Amino acid sequence: MAVPDFQSLMLPLLTLSADGKEYTMQEAREGLAVVMKLSEDELQERLPSGRQATFSNRVAWAKVYLTQAGVLESPKRGRFHITERGRKVLAQAPAKIDIKYLEQFEEFQEFRQASSKSRTDKVIHNSDAEVSPATPEETLEQAYQQLRDEVANELLHLIKGNTPEFFEKLVVQLIVAMGYGGSVQEAGKATRKTADEGIDGVIKEDRLGLDAIYLQAKRWEGVVGRPEIQKFVGALHGQRARKGVFITTSRFSKEAVDYVGQIDPKVVLIDGTDLVQLMIDCNVGVSSATVYEVKKVDMDFFIED
Repeated sequence: MAVPDFQSLMLPLLTLSADGKEYTMQEAREGLAVVMKLSEDELQERLPSGRQATFSNRVAWAKVYLTQAGVLESPKRGRFHITERGRKVLAQAPAKIDIKYLEQFEEFQEFRQASSKSRTDKVIHNSDAEVSPATPEETLEQAYQQLRDEVANELLHLIKGNTPEFFEKLVVQLIVAMGYGGSVQEAGKATRKTADEGIDGVIKEDRLGLDAIYLQAKRWEGVVGRPEIQKFVGALHGQRARKGVFITTSRFSKEAVDYVGQIDPKVVLIDGTDLVQLMIDCNVGVSSATVYEVKKVDMDFFIED
């Protein structure tokens, strides 16, 4: 099964705590994982940012909402237990506990009203609209990923619309931004030293020039197949080179990808999709429009000596 959304975890989490014991979040996650029969792959699934497991994030938010409704209580940092209200809720044997169910409690209504002042929360919690199954982090990261995908698509379109000379300069700037080639000037000179036989240039792997990386850059529309990669590998052998990078604005065939996984020297394939993602990561051809800083409560601040 897929990882349940955070609202679907509310009833199982409250039920887990019905024994009156004090639980840590780790214990809650482990218990729910067994109850929900989640596989190891599902437990390892990450949010779009990769910073946190999706399941852990959803369990945490289920606990936050149940606490705000007064059915769970946190007596100390990182721990919680069921309240008398929580016991009464379970005694009613609800088929499901979700945001709409929790709205019967005044404390939860106040929490919602305070939260709805922010734009993000309006998207998530608007009572007049269908409630999103996503946690706030998921909503934020999904929006970020959508914006990033739009930027990536625009970058690739612009690259394909420019000249081969522009693409050469772009490759140089990206390589330097990634930490290779020394400086733009040095890398630019190196890439213009065409060694023929299918090699567009050679750059330093590091600033000291302890090793070299050979390049092939193709501003193509069609699929780059295995024959093109074989020509590049043959050129590398001719130079006794151990490392190569083949960059294209299009994509590689499955045969080409499988081929580079079986050969020596080491060859890295960068297609159009990977290219623009690297540009975004390395701030090449893009600039920051707006920065949002997400904060959390520092619980240590509230611990008295």
